[in-house]
Amino acid sequence: MGNLRGIFEKVKPYVLMVCLQFGSAGNLIISMATLNHGMNRYVLIVYRNAIAALALAPFALLLERKVRPKMTLKIFFQIMILGFLEPIIDQGFGYLGMQFTSATFTSAIMNAVPSITFIIAVIFRLERVKMKEVRSQAKMIGTLVTFGGALLMTLYKGPVLNLPWSKDTSPHGTSSHNHTNWVAGTLLILLGCVAWSCFYVLQSITISKYPAEISLSSLICLAGTLQSAAIAVVVERRSSGWAVGWDSRLFAPLYTGIVSSGITYYVQGVVMKTRGPVFATAFNPLCMIIVAALASVILAEQVYFGSVIGGVIIAMGLYCVVWGKNKDYSSPTKGSAIDHPQQQELPVTTTKAPSTP
Repeated sequence: MGNLRGIFEKVKPYVLMVCLQFGSAGNLIISMATLNHGMNRYVLIVYRNAIAALALAPFALLLERKVRPKMTLKIFFQIMILGFLEPIIDQGFGYLGMQFTSATFTSAIMNAVPSITFIIAVIFRLERVKMKEVRSQAKMIGTLVTFGGALLMTLYKGPVLNLPWSKDTSPHGTSSHNHTNWVAGTLLILLGCVAWSCFYVLQSITISKYPAEISLSSLICLAGTLQSAAIAVVVERRSSGWAVGWDSRLFAPLYTGIVSSGITYYVQGVVMKTRGPVFATAFNPLCMIIVAALASVILAEQVYFGSVIGGVIIAMGLYCVVWGKNKDYSSPTKGSAIDHPQQQELPVTTTKAPSTP
């Protein structure tokens, strides 16, 4: 039993992060369909985070009433910033950029998150980089390779692969987009990526001082609800814009709220508490592969050779980053500061000091 428990503890972070990518893929496809049906993106954000907060609150009250630390002014401000970074900036600009481009394109651009997170973590000294160490080289090379693979998928299509389930179908979403707003959409998605990366880093700092993952996730969603509601009542004044029915307008907030916000924030916090923000974001490229596969099967979109090559490159880069982080985790005296918070003596966490899109 002891060996089985040890194996489970080792593979648990990997299994959790892979499952989150399937949830994120569903989020992109469902959100895209709902926005295309005319739902205001800020209204969706309000409902999404409100549902997430309501879903998590009972578990937080029951399971963490004895371990929940005292709320301080500093933690309160960090939670408000977290609620602004992810629900407001990342979701708001990400949804808008996705409307200008596509769900598959958005998932590809979002693969810049591991690279951006790694850079921010290094700047704030949450990741220690020693160029002479193989694991540091692997993390740096891996983040560049994953970004390069995503860029290849974006810029190079190549010939169409005639898969059995997509034969004799038209490329619904891959070639019919208006490219007028393509550049603007890309910049908006990249802005969301920066906000998402900052969210990962700040969450990893906050959770080390407020180690009640469910409570923290619920409070972040509540902060996002209040801030997005203030924006939504200004941009959407029609009562019909807030209406929901037995369709995607109801299913999308339920799914994105419970899965993409509530469960995602909690699982990210659990994983980052031991493995750090770079490990969590390293799995994001899998979401792009899943979205491309689901779009091919469900939406009958055509798959291009460039997408397959890009996916292989991303998988290689992902392996490098995860291998480097695994070496950090297995070495108790080295690695990133966030991996071993009890040893942390850095300026950024003297306040001291761990979400997720």
